Amino acid sequence: MRNVDYKNDDLNMIITLSQKGDIKALEELIRRIQKNVFTMFSYLTDKRQDISDLTQEALLKTAKCISSLKDVDCFKSWLNHIVTNTYYDYTRKRAAEGKVDFNEDKLLEIKDKIGCEPGEKCLFSEMDKIIKIALLGLPDNLRIAIVLREFEGLSYEDISKLTNTTIGTVKSRISRARGKLQKQLKEFI
Repeated sequence: MRNVDYKNDDLNMIITLSQKGDIKALEELIRRIQKNVFTMFSYLTDKRQDISDLTQEALLKTAKCISSLKDVDCFKSWLNHIVTNTYYDYTRKRAAEGKVDFNEDKLLEIKDKIGCEPGEKCLFSEMDKIIKIALLGLPDNLRIAIVLREFEGLSYEDISKLTNTTIGTVKSRISRARGKLQKQLKEFI
């Protein structure tokens, strides 16, 4: 094993070293992906504690299963699969516990820690919050499809594989999600 700082290594190298049991490489890999995983969950659910828990769970699964990744070039797709399955497990568990609820008032509480300087940063922050509220108003199946397509940049085929649906179903869900979002966001577009 190398005794090196991995911050300058490319992602494929870090993944390969992680698969071989290099703990420092795995730590670097988790450090690099944690923000993206957190962001994806923040578009899927509105509860901050759940977002943190889901992120931690997905990162733990990534660390445990990294050796099962067959093709390093497919890491992003593989990671999206873990995130999607983790979210599906979460929604099934909440539904079984009868905890499915949507509190729009909590979403509308604006906690701007960055401040509004410069003004452009504030505008983008507000638009991001408005878009998140609109996304969270979508049914889970539409939300997952649109987030994977628009925020993760996955192809219809990849989304189809991740969600175990046909390409036609994926296209339909994305189209319906876009239509609903356009209706909700029409005054901002």
